[in-house]
Amino acid sequence: MSSPRIVVTGIGASSPIGGTAPESWSALLAGASGARTLEYDWVEEYQLPVTFAAQAAVRPDTVLARPVSKRLDPASQFAMVAAMEAWEDAGAPEVEPERLGVDFATGIGGVWTLLDAWDTLREKGPRRVMPMTVPMLMPNAAAGNLSLHFGARAYARTVASACASSTESLVNAVEHIRAGYADVVIAGGTESAIHPITVASFASMQALSRRNDDPATASRPASVDRDGFVMGEGAGVLILETEEHAKARGAKIYAVVAGGGVTADSYHITANDPEGKGAARAVSTALAQAGASPDDVTHINAHATSTPVGDPNEYQALRAVFGDRVDEIPVSATKASTGHLLGGTGALEAIFTVLALRDRVAPPTINLTEQDPAVPFRLSGEPMPLGDGDQLAISNSFGFGGHNAVVAFRSV
Repeated sequence: MSSPRIVVTGIGASSPIGGTAPESWSALLAGASGARTLEYDWVEEYQLPVTFAAQAAVRPDTVLARPVSKRLDPASQFAMVAAMEAWEDAGAPEVEPERLGVDFATGIGGVWTLLDAWDTLREKGPRRVMPMTVPMLMPNAAAGNLSLHFGARAYARTVASACASSTESLVNAVEHIRAGYADVVIAGGTESAIHPITVASFASMQALSRRNDDPATASRPASVDRDGFVMGEGAGVLILETEEHAKARGAKIYAVVAGGGVTADSYHITANDPEGKGAARAVSTALAQAGASPDDVTHINAHATSTPVGDPNEYQALRAVFGDRVDEIPVSATKASTGHLLGGTGALEAIFTVLALRDRVAPPTINLTEQDPAVPFRLSGEPMPLGDGDQLAISNSFGFGGHNAVVAFRSV
């Protein structure tokens, strides 16, 4: 019995470069940067060594009704905004609640709720801590609230695998649909962790760029002078369903989810395997599920965080799969524009990959001053045409803990 084809019928995003998926895509193609100086008193109060980040272009609490936003952590707010957009974009599918599922992800969860509650406890005592604190801070809050909002009763599952989280949620969604658990799945990821404790921690481990005087150019994947990633925030959501179900209701189809791969390095809690073995296996698994060979891939959205070690490691992993051909495939490193959304980054970049196939264009990689010879990806500061004919693209995500997740999309 053959597995059903899984397709993308709706997309939604709230990102540092746009309040919706179309706005984010247009800004990406135009070479925009979402990184800017943080205008909070706590930046100076705590004397943070990094004073900028890629904050969302539109605050989610300005989109949601106040009673809704008040009971959601910002991470869940972003998830709700993006999911509502994706659901509407998919034509608000009529599906039995027991056949509608949620596969959602976050890397950190409700950090703002948690630490605000801690401040309240210390300063005002236990009686002033909100009763909804735990339901707001728990990592599965986004999945649970999406299930409640859309009436999804098939299941509501949460992935927390650092920066690979939402790509893994997409792979899980495909597996759950093929296993017969649901006909339609709301899949994606979210993050809202631009907080003094996370900025201080990432800065302490020398992971963040320190270009405080020029935030817009701080994220520069594959550039010889890159010095770390830029924290971002937001959410991305894709509506996935079987091709049969989508065609039966006359839905538009963006792309086919051709395959996915999830592996572990078992190497180090923060550093990825320098030989890229786990990452390479994730790519190979995704291609095997897609029934494709490395020669079939026409576009890659690289994880490419702009860290000195991570970028060349990813290149070596892809070279292990594609050989010399890796230098010929159009590659986009979109974190140069959006910053790094941590648990939400994979879903946002999956959306960019789907739209690249739809529009037959690889998005530009901004801020590439002088390309590092150790990372000779085929990158461009301008959009690159992908040409006619069938297209197969992969989107990579790698996270702390040695998590690797790759999803492959095929054009329609």
